[in-house]
Amino acid sequence: MKFKLLRRRLSISAPRMTIKTHIPWPLRALAAIVVLGISVALGLWAYDLGKRFAGLGPDLKAEVERLREQVETLTTERDRLAANSNTTGDSRLNLERSMQEQLASQIKSLEMENGKLKDDLAFFENLSGGAAAPTGVSIKRFEVEPSSVRGQMRYRILLVQGGRSNKDFAGNFQLVLTLQQGGKAVMMTLPKLASVGSGLESEADPNSYLVSFRFYKRIEGTFSIPADATLKQVQARILEHGAMQAQQMIVMK
Repeated sequence: MKFKLLRRRLSISAPRMTIKTHIPWPLRALAAIVVLGISVALGLWAYDLGKRFAGLGPDLKAEVERLREQVETLTTERDRLAANSNTTGDSRLNLERSMQEQLASQIKSLEMENGKLKDDLAFFENLSGGAAAPTGVSIKRFEVEPSSVRGQMRYRILLVQGGRSNKDFAGNFQLVLTLQQGGKAVMMTLPKLASVGSGLESEADPNSYLVSFRFYKRIEGTFSIPADATLKQVQARILEHGAMQAQQMIVMK
């Protein structure tokens, strides 16, 4: 057994001996820092080189920034034009609405004028036809309808003086209203004159109810009714020196 051990130590199968050089730890740390710095520099260089190859250099960044500013400018301009378009559309709509209202008003005026011309035509046709017209003053036409103002009514009266009169008729007219107010029938006469010494004023100017004409006269005007009242009928009276000359009544629907 001792012989085998001795022979192993003297043979080539004996264990090898390794000799290592001892390096102080500060040198090792410095070498690690150098290697790390070189690795970081190589990484940054590779990253920058990759961006250049990909087309992401400084020039492209400036171009991207310029395009971004252009997009913002175009967006602002688009919003401004859209706002102007909306404003123009509203103005156009208001203009069209105003024109429609004016057209409706003109149509109504033309219809009223057409009615007046029809009245005149009928009157002159009667004169030219030689029809025997009643002597004295008569109410040829009497109309009452609501006006555009709430609680206000418009009236139209056509007066004719028949016969071969050579003088003008001078008198006045009255409107007698029958109202339903508070469940009761109420009478109202226009013009509504104040009683002497009552301290009340006239509701309308009496002079506006005076009539003077020779052959025919058209009368137009308006009157108001209380908000809590309903107009049932209207009677037109033509007076001369306080005496009744003609009258006509309309029953409201």
